[in-house]
Amino acid sequence: MKVVKKILVVLLIVLVIMQFFAPKKNQGDLASLNAFTVETNMPKNVQSIFENTCYDCHSDYTRYPWYDRITPLNYWLADHIEEGKEHFNASSWDRYTIKKKDHKLEELIEEVEKKNMPLESYTYTHAEAKLSDEEIKAVVAWAKTVRAGYNLVSN
Repeated sequence: MKVVKKILVVLLIVLVIMQFFAPKKNQGDLASLNAFTVETNMPKNVQSIFENTCYDCHSDYTRYPWYDRITPLNYWLADHIEEGKEHFNASSWDRYTIKKKDHKLEELIEEVEKKNMPLESYTYTHAEAKLSDEEIKAVVAWAKTVRAGYNLVSN
């Protein structure tokens, strides 16, 4: 029993010390999203969907939840955001080629239609981010329209 108590005390001390360290926050400028929304002629309803559902993990600007102040959860969130930005980063839109933009939108359509996005782990804590069938249709229709424009340009 003494060994278990000692282990628990050491773990508690380590957890307390860990609270003084945190990963770098993803708090870029909201203006970085302008190129994406303007170039893709994003309607207000789709823009609202992206603001509530996508940008936290797929842009340089994240609205952090209260539990981000707790280590190790903040490291898990940071990793999750970094991975999301590797797949699609709306803040980097102006640096993508037409071909890459088209491909990113193709992937976006696929992931949204299959209901893989937003991730279930995200919607657990952000219930408002769960997409309705109508929201899915709106995002997919918008993305297909944008892709059609890119295909005209690239041909």
